[in-house]
Amino acid sequence: MDSNLQSFRTIQPCECHPIKNLEYSSNGDLILVIAGNCQAKIVDRDGFNKMECVKGDQYIRDMANTKGHVAMLNDGTWNPRDKEEFITCSNDGTLRLWNVTDSGKKQRNVIKPRNQGGLKAIPNACRYSRDGNLIAAACVDGSIQGWDRRRKMFVNTSLLIRNAHDNGSETSSICFAYNGYYFATRGMDDTMKLWDLRNAKSAVNVANDLFNRYSNTDCSFSPDDKLLLTGVSLQKDEEMGRLKFFDVNTFQLYSEISVTESSVLRSLWHPKLNQILVGSGNGCVKVYYDPKLSERGAKLCVVKNKRKYRESYEIGAPQIIAPHSLPLFKEERKKSWKVEMLKARKDPVKSRRPELPMTGPGQGGRLASAGNTYASFIARNIATKNKIDDKIDPREAILRHAKAASENPYWVAPAYSKTQPKPIFREDEEEEETDEPSAKRQHVPV
Repeated sequence: MDSNLQSFRTIQPCECHPIKNLEYSSNGDLILVIAGNCQAKIVDRDGFNKMECVKGDQYIRDMANTKGHVAMLNDGTWNPRDKEEFITCSNDGTLRLWNVTDSGKKQRNVIKPRNQGGLKAIPNACRYSRDGNLIAAACVDGSIQGWDRRRKMFVNTSLLIRNAHDNGSETSSICFAYNGYYFATRGMDDTMKLWDLRNAKSAVNVANDLFNRYSNTDCSFSPDDKLLLTGVSLQKDEEMGRLKFFDVNTFQLYSEISVTESSVLRSLWHPKLNQILVGSGNGCVKVYYDPKLSERGAKLCVVKNKRKYRESYEIGAPQIIAPHSLPLFKEERKKSWKVEMLKARKDPVKSRRPELPMTGPGQGGRLASAGNTYASFIARNIATKNKIDDKIDPREAILRHAKAASENPYWVAPAYSKTQPKPIFREDEEEEETDEPSAKRQHVPV
């Protein structure tokens, strides 16, 4: 990253679900992603998915018998001593311990917080102690419950504070100090409280009038455990969100910083970089550092100059874009695959069409020219039928050929020229009139 402060990659690991918490593992190789769904994800430093927790069966009543969460996640964190173990909490009323070596297919343990009446209490925040031996959860009923990590069963609590915050107001954050004794909680009842693990019956110090309207507003300790910082939400009559620092011993306001024109939600004082990172409700992230006391981090980005892009010049023929007036330079639109295939099918060269067989009249496999066959000769010279005119009298049509038939006889006359030179015709016979009926008249053969 250079002084332009632009990310080198943007990912969307959980689709449209809002991201609630992001945390690096103890060695910095993996990132735990807690979103609004019921499945936590782990990505590497380059943003590639490494693991996704399995989803539980929502129709099973006992949440201890499901393989994973069945409701929206609220928080999650890594074990500071074990780089492969992490814990998540959800609205299904359970905390679940996972291990990276299991590839998210199963959970290691299930913890079920209980309220004062014995019913399930929904955890809103969860954290490991600095030594990794205690698991603490802040519940919606205002209680803070803790379990010893070294035990195999998580039935009885080793830390229980029933009325840590107001009942019904979500406890947005829980944070452990580096000395291993103190821990602080931030609630939506506009308070921040400091507790001692050696005597957790009552709070050591309480800071009031810290307006909080978001369920993920957190608090954190300075690396030397002398200061405790938290963000304040923006009220109607205010213009700037603030980050407040409190003295751990007296809990007096040590300092105050105006951050941005929105509510301040997240804050972190990095112990190695000695820099403070602040996130606000408008999506703005600010980093505060001292040029003399801070190490690496934001200092590496500020001193690095912006990358300059060299412009390359090329000399070539200008492109003429005139598709309607200059057909020579018109760029044909790319046709669809189906149209190109149909066009290639009609082309005999592209389709590799074989030679077509010879067509026409012929005999014995040989072709003859049109009209030179025997059938065509008969049809043309002998069997041609002349069109008969219906308006001509048939008798006149026959007598028209009488003179030609007498002068040049061809069909009938030559056959009777010797045997019957003079034609003999049949004489007409007159029937005799009789009075007998035709039915009784005898037939006389001729």
